[in-house]
Amino acid sequence: MLRALALSLAALLLSSGLLATTVVAQTADTIGQIVVQGNERIEDLTVESYLAVRRGDPFDSGAIDQSLRNLFATGLFDDVAIQRVGNDLVVQVVENPIINRIAFEGNRRLDDEVLEAEVQLRPRIVFTRARVQAAVARILELYRRNGRYAASVEPVIIELDQNRVDLVFEIEEGPLTRVAGIAFIGNESFSDNTLRGVVETRERAWYRFFGSADTYDPDRLAFDQELLRRFYLERGHVEFAVVSALAELTPEGDRFFITFTLDEGPQYRLGSVDLVSSIRDLEVEEFRGLVTVREGEIYNAERVEEIIQALTERAGQFGFAFADIEPVIDINRDDLTVDLTFRIDEGPRVFVERIEIIGNVRTLDEVIRREFRLAEGDAYNLALLRRSEQRIRALGFFESVVVRTARGSAPDRVVVVAEVAETSTGELSFGAGFSTADGPLGDIRLSERNLLGRGQSLVANFTISGRRQDIVLSFTEPWFLGRELAAGVDLFRTKTDFQSESNFDEVNTGGTLRASYPLTERLRHGLRYTLREDEIENVGNNASVFIQDEEGTRVTSLVGQTFTYDVRDTRFLPSEGYLLRLDQDVAGLGGDNRFLRHELRGDYYYAIVPDVVLNLAASGGYVFGFGGEDVTLANRFFIGGATLRGFRTAGIGPRDRDTEDALGGNAYYAGSAEVRFPLGLPEDLRIFGRAFVDAGTLTDIDVNGPTLEDTGNLRVGAGVGFSWLSPLGPLAIDFAQALRKDGRDETETFRISFGTRF
Repeated sequence: MLRALALSLAALLLSSGLLATTVVAQTADTIGQIVVQGNERIEDLTVESYLAVRRGDPFDSGAIDQSLRNLFATGLFDDVAIQRVGNDLVVQVVENPIINRIAFEGNRRLDDEVLEAEVQLRPRIVFTRARVQAAVARILELYRRNGRYAASVEPVIIELDQNRVDLVFEIEEGPLTRVAGIAFIGNESFSDNTLRGVVETRERAWYRFFGSADTYDPDRLAFDQELLRRFYLERGHVEFAVVSALAELTPEGDRFFITFTLDEGPQYRLGSVDLVSSIRDLEVEEFRGLVTVREGEIYNAERVEEIIQALTERAGQFGFAFADIEPVIDINRDDLTVDLTFRIDEGPRVFVERIEIIGNVRTLDEVIRREFRLAEGDAYNLALLRRSEQRIRALGFFESVVVRTARGSAPDRVVVVAEVAETSTGELSFGAGFSTADGPLGDIRLSERNLLGRGQSLVANFTISGRRQDIVLSFTEPWFLGRELAAGVDLFRTKTDFQSESNFDEVNTGGTLRASYPLTERLRHGLRYTLREDEIENVGNNASVFIQDEEGTRVTSLVGQTFTYDVRDTRFLPSEGYLLRLDQDVAGLGGDNRFLRHELRGDYYYAIVPDVVLNLAASGGYVFGFGGEDVTLANRFFIGGATLRGFRTAGIGPRDRDTEDALGGNAYYAGSAEVRFPLGLPEDLRIFGRAFVDAGTLTDIDVNGPTLEDTGNLRVGAGVGFSWLSPLGPLAIDFAQALRKDGRDETETFRISFGTRF
């Protein structure tokens, strides 16, 4: 019994010892304390919160490695070390300093504010080498986008007390990296000079001291490829492709050479043109009139796009909101024709959930939204979306416009996003120039095209020349009463010296209320009301009796309208298309004058070959008095100068035989044929020649007398000239000869016009 008890006690003591040993061993393998060292600003608990281990956890090398990665990932520490000391886990940290101040040195082309807005660093944030490297890369990118590829940036760190630093970016801007040459490989249909005029990038030239088109910009290079594609597709090269666009920087880093490799493909003409539909109840015949291209014409992708847009809008008017119109082309390489079929199918039922506008800081959302041809809740339409982007870009308020779509909250919903980058819309400019008609001239112009971000236009213009003085103040609200109705007011005072032509001065003072609105995408209608005081003064003693009788002041109250139909490819130097304009005015709602005036003008442009453009123009006008009133001097037509080259301003028409004074006329007609052609100079000089023939006459006047001469004969003038679209403004010089004239006509053989704005 005693022996059994002794054995039991020994076993108990032995087991207790083993248990104690196990407890000690287990305690030795777990974390007792976590000790944080080296931290100054950051609390211990903050450091511990990033660790993957806690007190009482075992010493796990994997968890400790993860803790290191977590602490480095915070960006708060320059260095971190974790080690075991006995049963303690010691975390040794070196905190990153705090940025006290950021400065830029050596930057002259980019302001501090521009650089500060771009770098991701601010005072009182944690300094890290990665952030500094990213800031250096961003600054270099900004300089490259401004054409300075040789720029260098060196960050300098100045250590301060309390673990703070000043960060200074020392910048060496370097010279502008110009485009020294633009070459094209594979072009046979169009010359290098022609294609250089298509792309937006320009070669360096001595006269290109304004603008930045001759500096290399990768975004501009991408846009140039799109411009080339459009250019060729509009001229029948259906299979055109830009194989490559390579920009090579010289070893010195001061010049780029750009090479476009092209695959033109042949030029195709239209074969058969058809319109088909798979939509029930859609009468195709109702749409055929909108297909304005014909067999045998050169294929033009832009006109095809315009037809698709017109068909889409018409389908919407007939209630087919989901019509999907696709041009199907069948290329016949044997005879170089393209069979074109406009296919109208039922598209997917997708609706615009919302329209988001991004990037407009100053311009109000509604100014952009009202240009959309789509509204929230409308059926989604790609053609209308493209047209919306064109309209927003045409406002002229934005440097760039991108309209894209994003997925909506449901499969049948889409979000339309318009991203814009605003540009300056205000201008204070000073102008100078010279013309043979007006002599030296100067002007001051103050304008704002986007007043208060509302899209309104305000212009104040003051012009003085040897012959004319103008003061004009204009205001335009493009969307009056929330409708696409451009309404505005003009206030003016003009004084014109007619002493050399007719021995009098004319002063016009008044104002105009005007409004215009689109009837279609190409046709616009305008209405106006003008109240004007016309004063004939400083009449010479030897002036015609017909002019002396009109000395004094008369008031004109006039209502007018204008129809404009414009299908030109561009408003400036068009190469194809035409413009028609009809002006009609009636005076007599009060005032002293009563007359009805009509004036019609048409211009047609045709590219004979690339860069050689024929312009045929015709115009005519007729004004007559009613209610017993004659048409006064201030309301007659005067022809000559720019309207009939070879003759002086007011150089033809009714005239007083005794005094040679021009009296103006009630009816005129004029025509012109002009060919614009290159002179073999570099395309980017923008100098071209012109050859022209003008013809016309001015006749009919309400006064009678033995000294009045009015033959009504046709006059003809012809000549040559050249125009230079210089960086300082347009310069035009004409040499003309009057081929057919009357004896008392006043002619001129040389005419110059030059204007500039600073």
